[in-house]
Amino acid sequence: MGADVTTDEIYERYLRKAITEINRLSHEIGEAAEGAPTALPTGHPLANIFLLKYGAQAQELQEGVAFHGRAGTALIKSLQRLHVDPMEVYGTNAVKFAGCGLGLAAQWLRRELRIVEPKLVVVMGGDALEFLNGIDFPLSRPVEDKVGDLERFTPTIEALVVPDIDSSLDEAPAKTAFWNAFKTVGPWWAALPPY
Repeated sequence: MGADVTTDEIYERYLRKAITEINRLSHEIGEAAEGAPTALPTGHPLANIFLLKYGAQAQELQEGVAFHGRAGTALIKSLQRLHVDPMEVYGTNAVKFAGCGLGLAAQWLRRELRIVEPKLVVVMGGDALEFLNGIDFPLSRPVEDKVGDLERFTPTIEALVVPDIDSSLDEAPAKTAFWNAFKTVGPWWAALPPY
């Protein structure tokens, strides 16, 4: 039983550190935006699944939160259908606000990946894929545009390319294409060890 307490204490320390680092990053994003609307990252700071879109939509900028609105609702429903715990998900946009320098955006994304340390990055759309491949993340290899296939991004992180969620919500064929690619998350999640 003593080992469990130690494991819990270690996890709590990592969690507190991750929360502090994400809050610091969010503050920096807000300062850099100089009053422009931002869509800050959302979700668990030590999540196993890291959702990445390229840019924020109007609803996200209005609320100040990534994946707010239609995309977030669709993703929650998808995760529920796949029996994936939404508390194990972190979501962010590559570009946090209009006019954000891409070099700064890349630096922030590298930090987010380092803080969260996910096991899976779900890359939504070609722009997000191109951006991820251009950030020069340590030990990473380029992710190919193999929609719906798990790929190795780093020695500890897999990647899954899916269509852009924001452009997949209005037409049935686009919704189906997104779902067919995204549902790979279900078996991936089910195969994770429960510890």
